[in-house]
Amino acid sequence: MHVKIYHNPRCSKSRQTLQLLQEHVDEPEIFEYLKTPPTADELRGILDMLGIGARELMRRKEKEYKESGANNPDLSDEELIDLMVTHPKLIERPIVIKDGKAAIGRPPEQVLDIL
Repeated sequence: MHVKIYHNPRCSKSRQTLQLLQEHVDEPEIFEYLKTPPTADELRGILDMLGIGARELMRRKEKEYKESGANNPDLSDEELIDLMVTHPKLIERPIVIKDGKAAIGRPPEQVLDIL
């Protein structure tokens, strides 16, 4: 069972989700996305698995949301994806992926649906 988590160790929900994963799977693969951001292709894949648009994966309360111009309602999904690659702090967290399925760990128990 290969499980991947896009993780921010400073985020309590991300830490809780990681702990939950560690209780249910052997060795989840941990990506600290602020240190190593996902590529645009990876983000497109995540969005497809989640079945949501780019803006729905963004943390709209982060100051970078306004500062980066991501708050412009006219931006396309591709433009928003480019902003998330450039400003990974905009990406909602944590994201868990397993066998072509993805879930956002808000609340952490939500990821159990794909395990």
